Amino acid sequence: MRKLLMKRFLFLAIISLLVVLCFAPFALSKSDLINIKILAINDFHGNLEAGNLTFPASATDRIPAGGVEYLATHIKNLRIANHQVKPQNTITVSAGDTVGASPLISALFHDEPAIEALNALGLELNAVGNHEFDEGAEELYRKQKGGCHPIDGCRDGDGFGGAKFKFLAANVINSRNGKPIFPAYQVRTFDGIKMAFIGMTLKGTPNLVTSSGIAGLEFKDEAATVNALIPELKKQGIKAIAVLLHEGGVTAGNYNDCEGISGAIVDIVKNTDPEVDLFITGHTHQAYNCQIDRRLVTSASFFGRLVSDIDLTLDRGTGDVASMRANNVVVTHDVPKEPALTQIVRKYKAIADPLVNRPIGLIAADITRTANQNGISPLGRMIANAQLAATADDSKGGAVAAFMNPGGIRADLSYNESEVKGVVTYGQAFAVQPFRNRLVTMTLAGKQIKQLLERQFDNPRSGQNRILQVSQGFTYNYSNSDTLGNRVSNIAIAGIPIASDREYRITVNSYLADGGDNFAVLKEGRDRIVGELDIEALEAYFKMRSPISPDLANN
Repeated sequence: MRKLLMKRFLFLAIISLLVVLCFAPFALSKSDLINIKILAINDFHGNLEAGNLTFPASATDRIPAGGVEYLATHIKNLRIANHQVKPQNTITVSAGDTVGASPLISALFHDEPAIEALNALGLELNAVGNHEFDEGAEELYRKQKGGCHPIDGCRDGDGFGGAKFKFLAANVINSRNGKPIFPAYQVRTFDGIKMAFIGMTLKGTPNLVTSSGIAGLEFKDEAATVNALIPELKKQGIKAIAVLLHEGGVTAGNYNDCEGISGAIVDIVKNTDPEVDLFITGHTHQAYNCQIDRRLVTSASFFGRLVSDIDLTLDRGTGDVASMRANNVVVTHDVPKEPALTQIVRKYKAIADPLVNRPIGLIAADITRTANQNGISPLGRMIANAQLAATADDSKGGAVAAFMNPGGIRADLSYNESEVKGVVTYGQAFAVQPFRNRLVTMTLAGKQIKQLLERQFDNPRSGQNRILQVSQGFTYNYSNSDTLGNRVSNIAIAGIPIASDREYRITVNSYLADGGDNFAVLKEGRDRIVGELDIEALEAYFKMRSPISPDLANN
C-alpha cells in the first residue's frame, strides 16, 4: 500500500513538473516581459523639405520619400502601431548629424530650424556626429542650451530655445577636466526596468572638421569608451544597453538586408563588451538591418528617408533584453503631413525663399560629382577653377593653383532642377557647397605640394583615396602600384614642372587650410590671405562664365 501511494505521489509530481515546464514560457510572455519600441533616425542634416528627395537615393524604381512633415507623421504612427507597447515605453533617438551640411532653409539660420523641427517630432536623444561640430564646440553648446547666435542673432526674430532632446558624447572629452562635453549616456526606465543609451561619434571626427573649432577636445576609441562604461552601468543594475553611434558600415543589399556588411562598424561591434545588445548607427548614409556578433545593428539611410522601427522585449526577472527585431520603414508621402511641422517649414521657407530662388547663372547640361578614372569630376574642377579665379589677382592672393576636397561637394548641379531649364539658383549652389568656408591663399614650397598630393593616398581611417579636385593648368601623374609617399610624379603648373625648393601661392578653403581631411601639411602654409566665402567665389564664377558646360567645367 505504501509503495502504491509512493508511486502515485511520484506520478503526480512528474505531471505537475511537466505542466510547469510547458506553461512557464506562456506565463513569462504574459507577465514578465516588457515590450518597448525604439524609433531611430540618423544623418538628418537639416533636411526639412521633401523637395526632390527619393528612396532609394538613386535607382530606377525610386519613390518620393523624406521631408520632416512626413517623417513626423510616420514616427507618430509607428508609436501607436503596436498596441502591445505602452506609449511611455517608446523612445525616439538619433545616431548623429542632425545638423550640418544642411539645405539653406536650415543652414541660413545656423540649423535652428532643424533643432526646432526635431523638438516638435519628439526626438529625445542624439549621439553627436562629426557634422555637429561643423561650426565648433561652442556653437554646439548653444544648440543644446539655446540663445541667439553671437554674430547673426536670431534671424527669425523670435529667439531660440535650444534642443529639448539631449546630446550624448561619451567619447568626446574636454582635455581640461577629463570629462565628456555632454553626458556619456542616458538611463530610461520602462515599467521598472532600466535601459542605458550610450551615445558617441566616430573617433576620426578631428579629421573631418575644422581643428580650431574643436581645440581642447579629445575623441576616444569607440569600443574602448563603451567597454569602460559597462562596469559603471552594472553597478546601477543595468543589463539592457543600446549604443547610438555615429559610425557605420557599407552593404550591398537592400534597406532591410545586411549583405556583405563591411566598414568600421564591424570591428567596433566585435570589440565591444557582449553586454551591449543593440547598435543604432549612421555616418555612412547606408540603410541596413544586421546581426553582427549576435548583436542587432541598424542604420536608416539619410535625410529622413527611413525610420528604424525597433521592438525589444525586456525580461523583468533578469532586467536584460529577451528578444529584439528591427524593420527599416520608408518615409513615404502617402500619409498626411504633420501640421506642427508644416508650420515650422512654412515659417523658415518664407524667410529663406527669396535668397534660395535667386538665379546666379546658367549650365548647359548636368554638372556632377562623378569622377573620371583619375578621380577628378566636372563639378570638382569647376569649383577649383572658381576658387582660382577669385584669388589669382595679386591683390587677392596671387594664386597659381587651387585645390578642393571632394567631401565638401555635397550635391550635383542638375540641368532640369529649376523651373527654367539650365538656370542655377543660389539655393542649388549652396546645396553643392553648404559649409560657408572662406578661401585661404597661402605659400607652399614645391616639396610641400608634393607632400600634399601624396597624402591623398594615405587615409588612416578608411584606406580610400581622397583625390583633391584641382584647378585648370595644374597637372601631375600618380601610380597606385607604387609605395605610399612615392606615388606622385611630374607635377606641373601651366606645363612648367614645379621645383622642390621654389615657392608657390595656392588656394584652398578654410577647412583644408586648417588641416582638414588629414592634409596636415596645409597648416604649414605661410603668408596667408583669408578671402571671400567659397559660395561667393562660385557665384562670381557663374556670372563671369555662364553658360557653363561639363566640358568647360572640366577644362
